[in-house]
Amino acid sequence: MARKRKGRDISGWLVVDKPAGLTSTAVVNKVKWAFDAKKAGHAGTLDPDATGVLAVALGEATKTVPFITDALKAYEFTVTFGAATNTDDAEGEVIARAEARPTDAEIKEALHGFVGDIEQVPPAFSAVKVDGQRAYARARAGEELELAARPLWVESLILMDRPDADHAVLEMVCGKGGYVRSIARDLGKKLGCLGHVRELRRVWSGPFTAAEGVTLDQIEAEAKSETLDRFLRPLEDGLADLPRVTCSAESATRLRNGNPAPVIASGLDYGEEAWAAHEGHAVAVGRVMGPELHPSRVFVV
Repeated sequence: MARKRKGRDISGWLVVDKPAGLTSTAVVNKVKWAFDAKKAGHAGTLDPDATGVLAVALGEATKTVPFITDALKAYEFTVTFGAATNTDDAEGEVIARAEARPTDAEIKEALHGFVGDIEQVPPAFSAVKVDGQRAYARARAGEELELAARPLWVESLILMDRPDADHAVLEMVCGKGGYVRSIARDLGKKLGCLGHVRELRRVWSGPFTAAEGVTLDQIEAEAKSETLDRFLRPLEDGLADLPRVTCSAESATRLRNGNPAPVIASGLDYGEEAWAAHEGHAVAVGRVMGPELHPSRVFVV
């Protein structure tokens, strides 16, 4: 007989303003402990030294994680010119240096080549799996890796500030799977000056922003207290990018049992993905096929 999970049946999203120095997994574990939640997960890993939005899902909200993972995200980051590192950030070992420094105009011109549909090679020190092992584990063991390029959609990439000749502050809006460290590395190569990331902050991810993020200090101060629940956002926020349809109580019951059911929808194409709500609460996600929604995942709250 399966063991029953301990903890509270609590569902929703917590937007954490992640501090530098912690892994995303460590933050999720801290949140899960603080809420005494049965289940928790996050939508999009941040490097340990990165800060900003880490969207943590609890309970039934974990079923909406893929929709936040697939959403656009915005990053502000500082590139240091003149040196390449083995990790493509400031924590790594410098493996090459260059004396050249680009002008603002050269940076802006080069950024055009990183917008739209691009191919990006992940950093060797990344969570990409190679033959079943994480790339960073093999890289730390001294293995030289040649990772395959991956497609990435970059909505925009702009120069925000130029504090000095050695640094540039950039903002990038991109889709799923983007590595800011790769952008810094490849930009430095293109400009002939080398480069790596010095600082990185995710300012928003889908509907969630760093400005509304909760700090770990706040979480720890109110851990195991119901007052902490006031920071939770509804699981429906994780469905913000999907069209919404409505359904009756009878249809809600059918959908939650995994069966197709009539919904009220307008302006949607046959087969389009949507989420069904009854009295404002999410019931299921599925495909609209004629007058019915065929559920692919259901919510029990």
